[in-house]
Amino acid sequence: MASHRRPKQAGSCRTGVLTATAAAAVALSSQAASADPLPDPRKKGVEAQVDRLYEEATQATEKYNGAKEKADELKKQVAALRETAARKQAELNRIRDGIGAVAAGQYRSGGLDPAVQLFLSDDPDTYLDKASALSRLGDRQATALQQFLSQQRALQQQRGEASEKLGELAAVQKGLGTRKNEIQGKLREAQRLLNTLSAKERARIAEKEDRANRAGARADLGNEVSATGRTGSAFDAAKSRVGMPYVWGASGPSSFDCSGLTSWAFRQAGVTIPRTSQAQANIGTRINSLGALKPGDLIIMRTDLSHVGFYAGNGQILHSPKPGAQVRYESIARSGMPFMWGVRVS
Repeated sequence: MASHRRPKQAGSCRTGVLTATAAAAVALSSQAASADPLPDPRKKGVEAQVDRLYEEATQATEKYNGAKEKADELKKQVAALRETAARKQAELNRIRDGIGAVAAGQYRSGGLDPAVQLFLSDDPDTYLDKASALSRLGDRQATALQQFLSQQRALQQQRGEASEKLGELAAVQKGLGTRKNEIQGKLREAQRLLNTLSAKERARIAEKEDRANRAGARADLGNEVSATGRTGSAFDAAKSRVGMPYVWGASGPSSFDCSGLTSWAFRQAGVTIPRTSQAQANIGTRINSLGALKPGDLIIMRTDLSHVGFYAGNGQILHSPKPGAQVRYESIARSGMPFMWGVRVS
């Protein structure tokens, strides 16, 4: 028997559900339009990669600085050896001229002494093996010839040492070129990654760095007593450089890398310290506790000792941190670099 009940209006119910869903979608769409878009994980990844490349570039910079310091020292050694060789050559020429005058006199008086003939031969060093010839010379001539041969051997030794140092210098300079290419390659890759971001995202990153620079120029350093004497003077010099840009390989006065700032500051105080952070880590008195540091002490950062700055007081470091940054104060705890130890330069 057929039913007379009115059938359910399924379409009407389904329409209500769809309408509610649509309304919710519109509401969510409106909220999304009015709110900030969700961050793009890729953009955060790019920023992290750029930071990593900058860190690797600063680490390579310290290796470059070490090679450059060695090259500069080798250049000084080569110059000194050449200067010494030039003096020995001048003395050699003076002795030669004196012996030549004796030889000329003997020739005019009836012939050359056999020993002088031997001296003027292509192999004068064999003279010392000819005792019979040496005995026929006067004491003055014998002394002159011995001086000549001694100077000649010393000159050859100086030239040999200079040649060896030049070879070493060439190898170091080749290494410098390799380090330079490594640093520039990492900086180019960082820039390439930044260029994959939108102009808005790049501006956000630049503004973030600007805020860090501005905050770092007016840090609260507390009231800790600063170091005195030459260390205090060096710290004062470093403080005068706040706001100067980081430039790899630079050591002042208007741009710096990390160890460039510390070495420059101590030079202003009349103190010469090594150029690299690794070498600076091994001078003075080591201080293992952050709590024992005084403003002006050096702070060695990273496990490979590739970063250095000044302890500034109140848990702050004064340093030249990385490409794109300026010399600034920064919280040691927030720097992202592990503290290894401090160094007090007396």
